[in-house]
Amino acid sequence: MNRRIWDLSQKLHPGLPVWPGDTRFSQAGTWKMEEGSPVNVSALTLSTHSGAHADAPLHYGPSAPDIASVDLQPYLGECLVVDARGVGSLIEVGDLPHLHSADRVLFRTFDRFPHDAWEDDTVAIAPETIDWLAVQGVKLVGLDGPSIDPQSSKTMDAHKAVLKHDMRVLEGLVLDDVEEGRYELIALPLPIVGGDASPVRAILRELPDD
Repeated sequence: MNRRIWDLSQKLHPGLPVWPGDTRFSQAGTWKMEEGSPVNVSALTLSTHSGAHADAPLHYGPSAPDIASVDLQPYLGECLVVDARGVGSLIEVGDLPHLHSADRVLFRTFDRFPHDAWEDDTVAIAPETIDWLAVQGVKLVGLDGPSIDPQSSKTMDAHKAVLKHDMRVLEGLVLDDVEEGRYELIALPLPIVGGDASPVRAILRELPDD
């Protein structure tokens, strides 16, 4: 059986919107066939938080594990996609549906993902919601916005909550064509030693029939 796949990954390209002040994406040819090389090889310059990405605990805890050290199991398995459009500036506990034992939860907040311009006013996750999800056994949270905290936050309360509960975080997912429901998530980070995050090729796959 061929199960349907939804690609949640932003395409990485020059002009990719990035967090204000962060490193912009660029690609430059190192070896070029047009110049006589037998192969094409290029060099990339990018932020570890480019496009769809996985935060490492090191991103918000100075002595916490880097992205090369985290267990991959949270990034692979059944997940619940929640349509959180129109909830307000924060996703609160009261905005959540019944999880039915979901280990991973992804939130859609955009009507259409902003591929071409940076959005300053995005929906974040209340730290109390993180606490509640952890109590329910959730080990990974993700969303289509650039951060689980408000962009203006200096205290990073939601990130501190996931650090406290040893949860994993995905940000910058493209969920435009995904309906609320249950899927298989595959979103593996690169093993970047000392990395505070890693871009991921995030996909959802249709669950097999029972």
